[in-house]
Amino acid sequence: MLSLLGVFTASAVLLQAEGLATLLTGGGVSVFLIAAIASRVLLSWGHGVLSGRFAATVRAGLRRRLLESSSDRAGVVATQVTRGVDATDSYLTGYLPSLVVSVVVPVAVIARLFTTDLTSALVVVATLPLIPVFAILVGRHTRASVQWRLLTKLGGHFLDVVRGLGTLKVFGRARAQARTVRSLADAHADATVKTLRVAFLSALVLELVATLSVALVAVPIGFRLLAGGMDARTALVVLLLTPEAYLPLRAAGAKFHAAEEGLTALREALAVPVATSRSGTSVRRRGAPSLVLERVSVSYDGAPALSEVDLFVPAGSSVALVGPSGSGKSTLLSVLLGFVTPTSGRVLVDGVDLRSLSASGWLADVAWVPQRPTLFRGSLASNIALGVPSADIPSAARAAALDSVAAGLPLGFDTQVGELGSALSAGQRQRVGVARALARSSAGLVLLDEPTARLDSHTEAAVLTATRRLLPGRTAVLVAHRPAMLSLAERVVELRGGRVRSEVAA
Repeated sequence: MLSLLGVFTASAVLLQAEGLATLLTGGGVSVFLIAAIASRVLLSWGHGVLSGRFAATVRAGLRRRLLESSSDRAGVVATQVTRGVDATDSYLTGYLPSLVVSVVVPVAVIARLFTTDLTSALVVVATLPLIPVFAILVGRHTRASVQWRLLTKLGGHFLDVVRGLGTLKVFGRARAQARTVRSLADAHADATVKTLRVAFLSALVLELVATLSVALVAVPIGFRLLAGGMDARTALVVLLLTPEAYLPLRAAGAKFHAAEEGLTALREALAVPVATSRSGTSVRRRGAPSLVLERVSVSYDGAPALSEVDLFVPAGSSVALVGPSGSGKSTLLSVLLGFVTPTSGRVLVDGVDLRSLSASGWLADVAWVPQRPTLFRGSLASNIALGVPSADIPSAARAAALDSVAAGLPLGFDTQVGELGSALSAGQRQRVGVARALARSSAGLVLLDEPTARLDSHTEAAVLTATRRLLPGRTAVLVAHRPAMLSLAERVVELRGGRVRSEVAA
């Protein structure tokens, strides 16, 4: 569509030059002149609307891609989703549409000049390539790509610092990290100033080259008019068309430096690895599943997290996973959830390969309590009923010992808790996670990732009591560090170095 608009724009430019030449030589206002001016106005508006819609579609797709990415650099992805995607607007709505016009219009103008005045056409053909050549020479010194990389690094590092601020304060490293963030911000500011300097220099060079090129056509035309070697109308057509040949290239060159940061951000967004989702369509019976892990191995960037793990969990039974940090317990839960695909081996659910099951169907049959349940903007009730609109919220909250907490809140279950759960303590947020699992009354598999970690003994007892109500009639895999969690399991499996070291009855 942009190419078609470029063709129409070129036609309007030619008609406008012919109409103005006729008007200035005493021929009066022609219908073609009015049509050409009106067409250029409408085409300019059409370019803006189409490029805006195209840019909005691309930005939405980029954000979706980044949010679904498998990258573990949360800070970098956050910067790309916000500042990076917005930076592509100058490239998608400015440079890209002008690039189409800068190809079509000069070709049409040169073709018309060849039929009007061969000498002027040859001068334009000889000087027109100077604009992109000088734009490239100046652009080789631009710092927009460096500027964007520094901004990405700054955003990622800043988010990591904010997340770990408590730990940094404990170990006395907060001031050192503040100096690092300040140095990154200064480097980004310097790169921004250098980019602006190059952009201004580029605009000056392009204007100078275009002005001199037009002068090389205009001066000989003047002498030929004085000598009587060219009529006035032909001279006016040439003088009106010549600047139109350079104008699109000048505009594209000027917009390129403003758009280079967006182009760099676009390339990096497209280079982000996308998480592969299972497209299986196999179905299985609902209820407590039997789980079989056959020589399951998982590696992250070449480092093994699980190594040939064999494990059998009968339907309706419960297994506790123990072992030091980094032994692969949470990774094993991620494999069961389907969030991580094994590097080798497979997981069988009731004898069916997990990869062949529908991801949404499988997760609908899983109740998962992570170490730190994520709360979302909304009420306490909506956070408990997450994914289960018909959930019995009072019953789930009562079973998780959360009803007394709700009673103490200003609006009860309608209290807004926010994304960070500011209205709740750590233990209360943990009980929200357990209440979510209890609300999924039809789930046949329960996965618990140290739900009592970082809790005091009183809160731990409340969470354990709630958890016991989760397990009857369900298959359960628990990650446990504290002895109290082991009482919930029938078997205890020890993981060390990503391998199963022992298995005993609880």
